[in-house]
Amino acid sequence: MTVDKQQRAILDKLGIASLNDMQNEALVKIASQREVVLLSPTGTGKTLAFLLPIVSMLEQDLVGVQALIMVPSRELATQIEQVMRDMGTGFKTNAVYGGRPMSQDKIDLKHPPSVLIGTPGRIADHLRRKTFSTSDTHTLVLDEFDKSLEVGFETEMKEIINALPKLKKKILTSATKKIEIPPFVRLKNPLYLNFLAQKTSKLQLKTVEYTEKEGLVTLLTLLRHLNGKRGVVFCNFRETVETVSEYLSKHRFPHGCFYGGMEQQERERALVKFRNGTHSVLLATDLAARGIDVPEIQFVVHYELPAKPDEFVHRNGRTARMMSNGAAYIMKWSYKPLPEFMTEFMTEFRSKLIPVSELSKTKSNATLWKTLYVTGGRRDKISKGDIAGLFIKQGNLNPDQLGLIEVKQDFSFVAVQEDCIKTLLPLVNNAKLKTKKVRVSVVE
Repeated sequence: MTVDKQQRAILDKLGIASLNDMQNEALVKIASQREVVLLSPTGTGKTLAFLLPIVSMLEQDLVGVQALIMVPSRELATQIEQVMRDMGTGFKTNAVYGGRPMSQDKIDLKHPPSVLIGTPGRIADHLRRKTFSTSDTHTLVLDEFDKSLEVGFETEMKEIINALPKLKKKILTSATKKIEIPPFVRLKNPLYLNFLAQKTSKLQLKTVEYTEKEGLVTLLTLLRHLNGKRGVVFCNFRETVETVSEYLSKHRFPHGCFYGGMEQQERERALVKFRNGTHSVLLATDLAARGIDVPEIQFVVHYELPAKPDEFVHRNGRTARMMSNGAAYIMKWSYKPLPEFMTEFMTEFRSKLIPVSELSKTKSNATLWKTLYVTGGRRDKISKGDIAGLFIKQGNLNPDQLGLIEVKQDFSFVAVQEDCIKTLLPLVNNAKLKTKKVRVSVVE
């Protein structure tokens, strides 16, 4: 299909030449149908598929929340918020979620956004407090709705939907085959767009066997073999993440951690360091299987095998996204068979058994990065260009020594090559950026 001028301008800003089949179909059907259930694998671009038609429905002169997007996790909320900002539509967008100061929410919602994104618990809390009105809300998105139900948000979701009297459009998305839409969503005649059967990735499955006492040793050997590639190591429990982290730290292997028990600020910083290359490996529970904003993950490792087939699919969906290559390494105890669902899944993909003896122990020679924290952000009218200018001109950095820059509301994160830090900090710390004097420090 042909996108209109507004949509073409958005795609140009995002650096996207064309939409995939799923996105093209969703763009047409969401615009024309009142109820759409979009089923598509993780990594195929569902966020853009529903945001593009939603933006076309928004009214510039209407002050109020026109579209409400509910998500199961904080990370998915901030990811969608960032995509909306990157689209450069001019419509105010905010994300609210647990772990974020309520006072900050109230400041953001004082001037209602056109698009509000959030977790069901925090959105329901705001509705009870009457922080914002739903009188102009015409579109509801339940993104990864099955996960929201799974983590116990049913009561809040029901409360929110009951508080939306003027809904004209409902959009539900999932990457899971087995779905059951609860009655409280009140779908009458939904159109299903099912792209789950399409092979959209080039995933390779590889099994690494180990004896009962060699799990951590084998994992470290595998990670060294992967030589600086970006990947996620999945564990079933927080305690396992902590045990693996302690072992990798003991052997001086840099990594980040990500699980539900962490403070929101710690989780955000872990993802920032992972995105900008400070850490190439992230140890995580299944919280990271959906909705984290990390591009180009080259591998996942199932250090502990998931209990359900859906979680296996979602974990693997973090790599080999959008037709790119990727590998999923399954760590298997030699004397314990794989779950039946996993062996069935493996017949659909190229699969290989890798003896531990074949894994190289070569250490990574990749460029090492550090993350810097800057005490200024969007609220101070500071942009990525402003920060890049400060670090290059006043900090004497070459452009290739400066990595990913992320500008948040009140602060920013900057990736810089590690060997530049010592000379850089005295030159940029306490410097003036726009109208503000900023502090610059290393994120530990």
